[in-house]
Amino acid sequence: MATLIAPINHFPVEDANALHTAFKGWGADDKTIIAILGHRNVYQRQQIRKAYEELFQEDLIKRLESEISGDFERAVYRWMLEPADRDAVLINVAVRNGSKDYHVVAEIASVLSAEELLAVRRAYHNRYKRSIEEDVAAHTTGHLRQLLVGLVSSFRYEGDEINAKLAQNEANIIHESVKEKKGNNEEEVIRILTTRSKTQLVATFNRYRDEHGTSISKKLLDQTSDDFHKALHTVIRCINDHTKYYEKVLRNAIKKFGTDEDGLNRVIVTRAEKDLRDIKELYYKRNSVHLEDAVSKEISGDYKKFILTLLGKQD
Repeated sequence: MATLIAPINHFPVEDANALHTAFKGWGADDKTIIAILGHRNVYQRQQIRKAYEELFQEDLIKRLESEISGDFERAVYRWMLEPADRDAVLINVAVRNGSKDYHVVAEIASVLSAEELLAVRRAYHNRYKRSIEEDVAAHTTGHLRQLLVGLVSSFRYEGDEINAKLAQNEANIIHESVKEKKGNNEEEVIRILTTRSKTQLVATFNRYRDEHGTSISKKLLDQTSDDFHKALHTVIRCINDHTKYYEKVLRNAIKKFGTDEDGLNRVIVTRAEKDLRDIKELYYKRNSVHLEDAVSKEISGDYKKFILTLLGKQD
C-alpha cells in the first residue's frame, strides 16, 4: 500500500498559482512547496506542471531547481518526474555519472513489470537520444555487461505457470555456478535470470533453498565484492521479495556512517505511491523502530520535512 496522502478533489490551477507565489521574494516558501507537492499523486503533479507552464510560460521543474537546493531539490526533482522518466534518470546516473551503481540498474530492471520496463526504455530514448542497452554496454564489460544488458532488454512473461522440472534443473545449474566460490557457468545463470518469468524464478529459488538448506542470495553474500556478483545478488533479492530488498536498502542507508541519501531518497520517492506502507511495516518488525523516527534522526531541514511527508507523516 502507498503512504502518499493526496486529496480526492484537486485544482491544479490553484496549486500552480500557490507555487508561483511561493517562489516570489527572497528565498522560496519551502513549506508551501512541501504542502502541495508532497500531497499530490503522479497524475495531479503532472496536471500542476501543465497548468504552471500554461499560466507562467516556464517549466515548473526547472523553476524548482533554481529555487531549492541540495538533497531537498534532488528529492523534489525526482518526485516531479513521471515514474518511467524518473527510472530512466536513475539508470543514467547509475551508469554514466561515475558512480557505477550498477546494482541500481539491476534493481529497477528486476522490480518493474515488463510493460513498466518497456516504458522506461522509451523514456530513456526520449530523454537521452540513446538506448539503455547502448549506455550499459558502453560502461560495463564481461559478465556484468551480459547480465545488465539482458535485464534491461528483457520482456518477461508474467503468467503464473510453473514448470517444476525446469525449476529443479535450473536450481542445479545455479548451484554449480555459485558453490565453493567458483563461478564456472555464469552465462547459463545470466540466461536463466534474464529470460524466465518471475514466477518461474521464485520456484527455482525455492527449489534451491529446499535442496541446499540456504537461499541463493545468502550463498552469494561472500562473493559480492565485485560488481557482477553485487548485481546478481540484487536481481535475486528483488525478484524473490522486493519488499524485503527495499527494507534492507533503507536499513543500510540509515545505519551507514553518514546517511546514504541516494538509497534513502530512491526508495521513498519511487515507492511512496506503490508499497511504501508495506516496506515501513517490515522495517518496524525487523528494527523495532518506526521508519519515520529513524529517518528523523538522520536528516534535517526541508529535506526531512519532505521525506516525512512522503512517508505519510501528518503535521
